[in-house]
Amino acid sequence: MGGYTGEELTAIFLMQGFSGLSLFCVFLLMALGLAIIFGQMGVINMAHGEFLTLGAYITYLVSYVASDVWPFLLDYYFPVAIVLAFVGTFILGYLVERFLIRFLYNRPLDTLLATWGLGLIMQQIFRSTFGPREKSVVMPDWLMGSYQATDMVDIPLNGLLVVGITIVLTIAVFFLLYRSRWGIKVRATTQNRMMANAAGINTERVDRLTFALGCGIAGVAGAAFTTIASTGPTTGSLYIVDTFLVVVFGGAASLLGTVASAFGIAQSQSILSFFLSGSMAKVITLMTVVGILMFRPQGLFASKVRR
Repeated sequence: MGGYTGEELTAIFLMQGFSGLSLFCVFLLMALGLAIIFGQMGVINMAHGEFLTLGAYITYLVSYVASDVWPFLLDYYFPVAIVLAFVGTFILGYLVERFLIRFLYNRPLDTLLATWGLGLIMQQIFRSTFGPREKSVVMPDWLMGSYQATDMVDIPLNGLLVVGITIVLTIAVFFLLYRSRWGIKVRATTQNRMMANAAGINTERVDRLTFALGCGIAGVAGAAFTTIASTGPTTGSLYIVDTFLVVVFGGAASLLGTVASAFGIAQSQSILSFFLSGSMAKVITLMTVVGILMFRPQGLFASKVRR
């Protein structure tokens, strides 16, 4: 293929596969939050990418403080930045649900327009606060370098960290939704709001915390994103279409479907983009997904929707 030897092709597929794994992690971390908001609540949150951007900027600010103000904290700031990114986006998501989203339930087109406008407002705030140029965090020493798997394959340590964060957060979301009392309340509200209210569940509080949790997960995705790329005011909007594609293709309320869909789409785009252009890789991936959805419109796994 293209004059490559078998060993070179193997190395290329391994490197592109790991590159696709990093992209998969970004897709999955964003899609986890969106699957909770869209799949469990039926809200089309077009500002979800901006919550990723906010988490990234919070990480940048913590990095700036650690490198320029308190340099002795440089090796330890990243775990703190992840927590602050989650807390900051969680609080903002809570307020957005409280003062905007709660008036728009069962009106999906209105939630789309309202959150799209919110996203534009957030982008302008980012541009006015941080400037139009992209910002990069100062990486701690333990995230620099790579792990040499073979003579021809080097795996960056920051990519391994992103994979680790994704695994931990996916397991946490699974236990929260399917092995906790709060998860039972969320699923009860999803399946039948009136019966959930009759059973004594405060569905308004469930809605607020569910939306805030989805936004908080997007913030963690932003923190992880800073280790593999720089951040600009429109960074999140570059991933929002792919994220919705992941959620719809996997099944709106299926955690397993979200994981499988994110992996398939990310790996397809990564490997195809090496042999073709990036735009052609996206076109082929999109056409394949649309073709599958024509025969299986509910996605890879059956989804549940709020009634």
